[in-house]
Amino acid sequence: MVAASSTEPPRKSPQAVHRGRGAVGMRRTARARRTAWALRAAAVLAAAMLVAGCGAGSNAPVWTGVPSAGTASAAPGGPSAGGPSAGGPTQSGTASGAGTPSPGATSATWKTYTDPAKKVRFELPADWIVQSTGPAAGAAPGSLHIEVKKADGTFVAALQTGLPVPTSAPCDAAQAKPYSVLNSVPVTVPFADGPGVITPRFVFRVIQGYKYFGSFGLTALATSAQDGKACRLVNIVPGPAGIGGYSFADSVEVVPPSPQAQVAPLSSFDTLAQASAYVRDSGDFADAQRMIMSLAFTQN
Repeated sequence: MVAASSTEPPRKSPQAVHRGRGAVGMRRTARARRTAWALRAAAVLAAAMLVAGCGAGSNAPVWTGVPSAGTASAAPGGPSAGGPSAGGPTQSGTASGAGTPSPGATSATWKTYTDPAKKVRFELPADWIVQSTGPAAGAAPGSLHIEVKKADGTFVAALQTGLPVPTSAPCDAAQAKPYSVLNSVPVTVPFADGPGVITPRFVFRVIQGYKYFGSFGLTALATSAQDGKACRLVNIVPGPAGIGGYSFADSVEVVPPSPQAQVAPLSSFDTLAQASAYVRDSGDFADAQRMIMSLAFTQN
């Protein structure tokens, strides 16, 4: 008699079963560890990218270049040198756009100017003109006086060094005028700390007279103001020894001109809204802001 064959697979011993289950568990544990490490690496990478996007570089001005022909004109309703008008709403000592460079597109092509003595350098549109003149009245001997003009000869701003730093003078309340700060951006330039000195900034401020008169440039002097009114606005930075007070602005000092006086180089506006639009949209203003904020002193 032939014994019937069995189709049942041979049974493993309890020890073999235990070893098999242990190997499977180890493989699962290894896979879980690899997955966890991959997730951690992805999280670290994402965090690094987030920090890079929010670092110091994100606070630096970002300029959008356009062909020069597209930036030659001011914004609609922009600055003019017209006569008296009814004016617009009064806003006193207010600030808007603080800490934000002008979003207006700048010229596409730029060059770097360095004075013959290699004391300063700054960037400017490629078709703008630089002219050196004698030191301003009251400036220290050997001081710089550099005027920047557009290609058509229109004055833009002047860089002057060795200027006396004005002291804070009382303001007659009857002569004080409402003023507004429409743009204010910190700038890294040398300065000498002291009473009434603030961190240097590029500013565009408007003071009210028979119109709204605007001026831009560097300043590090607190404005003597009361109730949002001031008698004058000063565009001067108290510099360290070897530089003295310096100004890179369209005007060193701003007071509301009389109807019979020349307005230039100040900008004039019928309303404060027009002044705000000029700061926001004008390519000319964006060019001037970028130029002035690029100032660097190579010698003290």
